[in-house]
Amino acid sequence: MHFLSPLLENYISDNSEAEPPLLTELTRETHLKVIQPRMITGHFQGRVLSLLSKLIAPKNILEIGTYTGYSAICLAEGLQKGGELHTIEINEELHQMQRKYFDKSGFGKQIIQHTGDALDIIPSLDICFDLVFIDAQKVNYDAYFEAVIQKTKSGSTILSDNVLWSGKVVEPVAKSDKATAALLEYNAKLKNDERVETVLLPIRDGLTLSRVL
Repeated sequence: MHFLSPLLENYISDNSEAEPPLLTELTRETHLKVIQPRMITGHFQGRVLSLLSKLIAPKNILEIGTYTGYSAICLAEGLQKGGELHTIEINEELHQMQRKYFDKSGFGKQIIQHTGDALDIIPSLDICFDLVFIDAQKVNYDAYFEAVIQKTKSGSTILSDNVLWSGKVVEPVAKSDKATAALLEYNAKLKNDERVETVLLPIRDGLTLSRVL
């Protein structure tokens, strides 16, 4: 499902902050070398993440789902001096590409890579995060949220990506479609969870902003 026409999408991109050349290069390499390149964050949403991070000015960021590193670099643009971004990716084959672009971005020393299952790694991080970005296995979104909220404080922001799931959240759900069912439950949970205040934005494939109370 296309939420906006290609003409409007292009207009929005053209009238937003330009994509940094390094991220254009990363996008190109991702499409050439990695399976499912459409998973990359992309220009417009990347600039949204960058600006949100700059407004929040986090000391510590947690990202669940690194892929090739595009969103991590965008989020790192708002880090405080001396701040850190911890990013978790289950696919170890992407580690080298991520590191190459992290180092080229100038944020290499501030971005810490973790490889493995986020639900195993998060409890081991003795850090309070100001900003969290959830963008990994959809069936685990609720579990990710419960894990990360224990690592936040009042005023922290939790971002959840792909919450509209190509419009499938408003269509009949097949019994075999566990991802859509999980997202439906997750979206309803965030709306009613008294620990956060939440707004769902129709940015790209849906981006939820939740502020910890």
